[in-house]
Formats: sequence, structure tokens, C-alpha cells
Amino acid sequence: MSFAFAVAAVFLLFFGLGVRRDRRRFGNAVLLGLAVTFLGIGLIAGIDDAPPGVAESVMVVALLVLGIGPVVLAGLLTWNGVKMVRKEGRSPGNLLSLLAGLGMFGVMALAVSAAAIQSWTLRIVVVTTLFVLGYVSFLFVCFVGYAYLYGRMRIRRDADYVVVLGSGLIGGRRVPPLLASRLDRGREVYERLAAYERRDGDAPVLVTSGGQGPDEELPESHAMADYLVARGFPPEAVVREDRSRTTEENMLFSKELMERDRPGSSCVIVTNNFHAFRAALSARRAGVNGQVVGSPTAAYFWPSATIREFVAVFLQYKVVNLGICLTLILLGALAWASR
Repeated sequence: MSFAFAVAAVFLLFFGLGVRRDRRRFGNAVLLGLAVTFLGIGLIAGIDDAPPGVAESVMVVALLVLGIGPVVLAGLLTWNGVKMVRKEGRSPGNLLSLLAGLGMFGVMALAVSAAAIQSWTLRIVVVTTLFVLGYVSFLFVCFVGYAYLYGRMRIRRDADYVVVLGSGLIGGRRVPPLLASRLDRGREVYERLAAYERRDGDAPVLVTSGGQGPDEELPESHAMADYLVARGFPPEAVVREDRSRTTEENMLFSKELMERDRPGSSCVIVTNNFHAFRAALSARRAGVNGQVVGSPTAAYFWPSATIREFVAVFLQYKVVNLGICLTLILLGALAWASR
């Protein structure tokens, strides 16, 4: 028990150092997840020393969570996926929560079949699948947990720019609700920064960042700026970055613009809450001195969007992550061949 607590303390120390160095690192999420995991192991190991009745209650709750939790989660994901398709259409990104829920039901059915058939091969397949899913699920929980913490950072007061990231337009020219949420949040951040007393005396600038897609009549940044100005935002405080097509290009081209006008400047980047942590990782890779904040998103949209964000981050570290998954699969194959 004390060993687990000691390991948790070490990981927590490294987590604190990592956050102090740069909060925009996925490694921070993993270190926090490992610290919490070993803390949980230590608590479980010491359950025998708990007052009478506590150990039994904890075991009952744990069994309920392990037994019923996956079924409930799979059902909720499937239900959310159906709702997502009805509201947003059948694009691959909108199907993610539905596929995740159906996939969980599939794994559970496979496990039941392996127990009923008594097949060695099927058992190895199930165990290997659970190990791979366990690894991916651990990273997913780390991602969601740290993204939640990152999204609750205080907004810096000394930023020179507010950069609002674009998204697709409706009908090729109108701002959709998702993007309107970002713009409203960006205006709120701008007004908060403008209210602070600045040492250089210069007012902050809001950058709308987004190029023109093949199905759009004008660059997203222009539609975004028009949306703000039509609602009373001062036009002289808006700068349009109209070349970017991806989040990475949002960062790079906005950085060029900021460095051109105010070298060494800092910024607050605004996107939707589900996208904030991945955008922070992109900002770090692009060398942007910026904090990312999120705007509200409809609850039904969050599961599929979060899964999509996690997949993108998972593949950013594909050498390590796919290497570990392939190693687990190889170990399963060796266990099957050794019989």
C-alpha cells in the first residue's frame, strides 16, 4: 500500500513539474492519470484496514460499476449516436459515438461467447482485445480529465491578441451556431482583456482565422468578422487571417500575422470546449505563445466530438501508441501459439 502511494506521489510531482513547464503537453495528462491510478491501487490495498462495513460497501459499488457500468455506457453512447445522426447527418465524424457504443456491445458479446464456447483461440482474442482497449481507454480518460482541468485555467490578462478559430459556414457564407459560440466567447475574452490596464497602452486585437473552403463563397474569417461587426464590435479591432484550412494552419498563419505586427506577442485562442486541449497541443507545436479557451457546445454534440479529438491526438503520437497496441497483439499471438 505504501509503495503505491509513494509511486503516486512521484507521478504527481512529475505532473506538477510538467504543468509548470508547459500546460499544453499530453504527457501531463498521462502523468496525472498514472498518479490517480496508483493512488486508487493504494486505497484498494488498504481497504482491509477500513472501519467495519466500509470494505463491503466499496466492493459492492466496484462490482456494480464493473458489471453494469460498461452496459450503461455502451447504451448511452449508442443512444447519443442515433441522436447525433438525426440532428447532424451521417458524416464519419458524427458516427463515432454510435460506433463506440456498438463496438462495446460487440466486445461484450464476444466475451460471453468465449466463456460459453470454451474456445482457447476465442479467449485469447477476447483477452488481447481487452488489453488493447484498456490501454486506449486509459489514455482516453487521461485526455478527458486533463482537458477538463485545462479548460478551467484562468484567462491570462496580458495577451495582445484574441484568435478565434474558424469552422465551416452554412450555405457557403453564414456563420453556424457552433462558430457563433466561438465568436461570442472571443468577444467576451476581448472585452475582458481590453478592461485590464495594459503596460504598453495598446488595445488588444481580435483575429478571425479561417480560409475559404471549396464549397464556400467567401473565407470563413470574413464571415466571422462580418458577424462580429454586425453586432457592434469595432471593425478596427478585427484582423482577418484568411489562408488557413486546418487547425495547424490556423496557428501558423495567425502566428505570422501577430509576429509581423507585434513581435513577441501573446494571445488567447478561442475554439469550442471539446477542441480546446487539442488546439493547445497544436499551438505548442507551432510555437504560439497562447492559451486556449473553449466556448459552450450542445451536450449531444460532445461525445462524438470528444472521441474525434482523442483519435486525432492518439494518432499524433502514433509511433508510440500503435507500437504498444501492436506489442499487445503480438503477445496475444505468442500466448496462442505457445499452447
